[in-house]
Amino acid sequence: MRPLEGMISTMKRARNVTSPAARGAALSVLLAAAALPLATHAQDLRGPLSVTNAAPPPQAPAPPPAPAAPRGVSEAVAAVVNDEIISTYDLSQRVRLLIATSGVQPTEQTLPQFEREALVSLIDEHLQMQELKRVEKEQKFTIIATDEEVNGELESYAKQANMNAQQFLNVLAQQGIGADTLRQQLRAQISWQTWIRGRYGSRLRIGEDQIKAVQQRMAADATKPQYEISEVFIDANRVGGMATAQQGAQQLVTQMQQGAPFAAVARQFSASATAAAGGEAGWISPGEMPPEVDAALEQLRPGQLSAPIPVKDGVYIIYLKDKRSGAGETLVNLKQAAIALPTAASAADIEAARVKLEGLRAQIKGCENIETASKTVPGVVAGDLGEAEINDLAPQFRQAAESLKVGEVSAPIRTNVGLHLVAVCGKRASGGQQVNRDQIENRLYGQQLSMISRRYMRDLRTSATIETR
Repeated sequence: MRPLEGMISTMKRARNVTSPAARGAALSVLLAAAALPLATHAQDLRGPLSVTNAAPPPQAPAPPPAPAAPRGVSEAVAAVVNDEIISTYDLSQRVRLLIATSGVQPTEQTLPQFEREALVSLIDEHLQMQELKRVEKEQKFTIIATDEEVNGELESYAKQANMNAQQFLNVLAQQGIGADTLRQQLRAQISWQTWIRGRYGSRLRIGEDQIKAVQQRMAADATKPQYEISEVFIDANRVGGMATAQQGAQQLVTQMQQGAPFAAVARQFSASATAAAGGEAGWISPGEMPPEVDAALEQLRPGQLSAPIPVKDGVYIIYLKDKRSGAGETLVNLKQAAIALPTAASAADIEAARVKLEGLRAQIKGCENIETASKTVPGVVAGDLGEAEINDLAPQFRQAAESLKVGEVSAPIRTNVGLHLVAVCGKRASGGQQVNRDQIENRLYGQQLSMISRRYMRDLRTSATIETR
């Protein structure tokens, strides 16, 4: 174990390493949600929130927020975590914050899901803070984030929304969310990330054998299709069973189809390590995800959202951002100059067009001047055909694309719609650039640190006394 001083130094540095994606936390959604009708309590805070038809707040600069309503005697207990109480007031405040930052519209169907997620998050945060206080007392050094650090994180949120911290808190206040609700969440997040990185980050060693194993797998998968995805994973153990996970996932899919931002939903509901980055998992190959997800990806087209995908321990929702073929395919970038000719064109018309295009071909220096040169020849239209796999091209174009070098122009090619000159502007193997060694090491490091954090939380939950009411 390294010296205590080194650990404290690492933890202090870790407090400054927070990704912009994690800071963002759907700020644009939060602003848009300022007009969202939220649940209000008419009497006490015992029951679940109900949606009202309150008018949206005015768009003029908000006045200073009113003080939070005092906690009255009607306040009830939502849960007890090792003798610490989570009140129904705490729960209702977290539900409001969750609604504001997820972009999901509160309905009679989704409110139980919000309440469940909010309660689980509050329980986890109480366990984290209890553990950090225990460690502070034993080790005699500070882990829990200071007010200054929390305020700094709050300022980062506000800057991304083009506001200062007070204006940002006013937006929350317009939705009945007290400033302490966000501050408590930020304090727990900052403190826990600091502890995990400081306690375990310096111990992690990514071996050369691990990096080589990933490189070998990537080389073996180079000829397979690759998918750029974002993910939401609903952990069945965390939410109370597979049936609850499937029901919740279906509600989230419905909300995203109606406009809720995928990234905001992922940050608030996903149990995956990618949640802090809005669910972005990057490019993956078959075999990296459960078989059920691989099967679903084969049926999706770029831009599509999957239905809930049940797996062994939960439910996935996948958004397919892009897809590319394996490195065994060749991609070509083409431009053309063409003269329109109907299928029934006479031999004389075809010959006249051929002569015209041959004369133009002599003037073309390559892709850089094909459009300019074509403008000098009446009846000729030039354009960029973009990039495509050679095997996807029409047979007449495919032969030219395979035989020509970059910068070369074909002889006139006859199709059903005309006569064409085709210029090859680029060729490359599909599959994209290979991930370098440092990128592989960083990815493995992040995965292992996330796994440690999840195991730590699992052990805390197992040994805790938790009562929900």
